Amino acid sequence: MGNNNLIIENMADPQALERLYRKEPEIFKKAFSYAWEHNPDSQVLAAWHERLYFKETEHTEKTSLPLKNFLFMGILAILAGISSRIIFHYVEQEAIAPINLIFGVLPFIAAYFVYNSKPRKNVIYTIALLFLVSGFYLNILPLELKDSTILAYLHLPVFLWVLLGLAFTGNEHGIGQTRLAYLKFNGEFCILYASMAISGMLLTALTMQLFSFVGMDISQFYFKNVVLFGAAALAIVAAYLVSGNLKLSKNIAPYIAKIFSPLVLVTLIVYLITVIWVGKNPFLDRNFLLSFNGILLSVLAVTIFSITESGKDEKKNISDFINFALIVLALIIDSVAFSAIVFRLSSYGITPNRLAVLGVNILIWANLIWIMITYMHFLKNKTGPLAIQNAVTKYLPVYGLWAAFVTFAFPLIFK
Repeated sequence: MGNNNLIIENMADPQALERLYRKEPEIFKKAFSYAWEHNPDSQVLAAWHERLYFKETEHTEKTSLPLKNFLFMGILAILAGISSRIIFHYVEQEAIAPINLIFGVLPFIAAYFVYNSKPRKNVIYTIALLFLVSGFYLNILPLELKDSTILAYLHLPVFLWVLLGLAFTGNEHGIGQTRLAYLKFNGEFCILYASMAISGMLLTALTMQLFSFVGMDISQFYFKNVVLFGAAALAIVAAYLVSGNLKLSKNIAPYIAKIFSPLVLVTLIVYLITVIWVGKNPFLDRNFLLSFNGILLSVLAVTIFSITESGKDEKKNISDFINFALIVLALIIDSVAFSAIVFRLSSYGITPNRLAVLGVNILIWANLIWIMITYMHFLKNKTGPLAIQNAVTKYLPVYGLWAAFVTFAFPLIFK
């Protein structure tokens, strides 16, 4: 009690309090609780309270928050695995379309993003409503594989991917840097998920071999109940690790972008020269036109990945010139594909497939023009890398709107 009285008696004398603390820190700390309890309005004791307990509070918060995130991630991963297994059962029965399997994963990743970003209620309600509407609409479509239905199946994941971006960005969905962070997340997520999936495949091969030694074929059971569950749960785990600033994927992604971009550029140049040499014609060959558009999408994805991993460095390097060459090459491919689809529309009439491909080509062409112009300004020192990144991020909702239009409107228009 003597120490308690000394602390209370010297509340107006900071030097005396400091002397008492340095003389016997542990006793002072124990005695302080009595003084603080009886003088909660004292500004001096409030400052001492922060000094004595701030580190402990900070440490507690730092340890409890990751634990909560980990537990929440674990629950979502289990739910994703169970949901995917249930959905697969109905897919096997041919009661629903296989595309429904995305609802065993994406809503749970969205839930984790919402948990992290803490968006406003109207944003949460919008995300939840659009997921519900998408799932309901998808399952009232006829299971017959008509062109319009297949297009809806192909475009729905794109729409849900943009919706996932809304969950990731939360209240900052209009900010370019937050959208850029979402694009970076996708690149790092793919790298990490692929790495873990390879490990999973090795484990699967080992398990199959071990059970084959005792004369048991567990392949079907293992795929339905372990591989499917694990693939869905692994997506949630990968999202958690990347969101938690896992250094492995963040350190690898820029190097992959720098190595992969020039390889893609050289491969495509050789491929286009070969195409011209052998006389392939996308105007007359439908399958070749589809592959041409597939190449276009691949080049666009590689270019965007490379741009998002380039950072904010104002200095130009060889990667920037490679990116610009990829953009120009993609623009050439898109122009050829656009001309070919217009030719086929005018020659053979309107079909859902042709109209969908035309729309995609127009959107990509406009986006590539925007990116190319900003890149030219950057290479001429008229602007910084932020303008290039804005040309990428600000266009994302456009792709989402087109995907939504094809998904929800085409089955109604082309019955």
